[in-house]
Amino acid sequence: MRAAVTNEDAMTLALGALGWVLSEPDRAQRLLSLTGLEPATLRAQAGDAGMLAAILGFVEAHEPDLVACAESLGTNPAALVAARHRLENS
Repeated sequence: MRAAVTNEDAMTLALGALGWVLSEPDRAQRLLSLTGLEPATLRAQAGDAGMLAAILGFVEAHEPDLVACAESLGTNPAALVAARHRLENS
């Protein structure tokens, strides 16, 4: 049986996903365009569970991104989805 995702695990994955999103300029611009976020807001709220859940939701919304992000982080897509659920319910 697999252990439940902790808030700390979820936040770590989400911060990794944020780094992955921001590592590619076109993807970063798509995040900003679709969410309406400003870079300063993103920086200021990077440790907020709600913001991190939204980042994971952005990644999850485009399956190729979800798969690529999970691969880059050395995990599987289901772990990113579980992390989003955990952060949304924390």
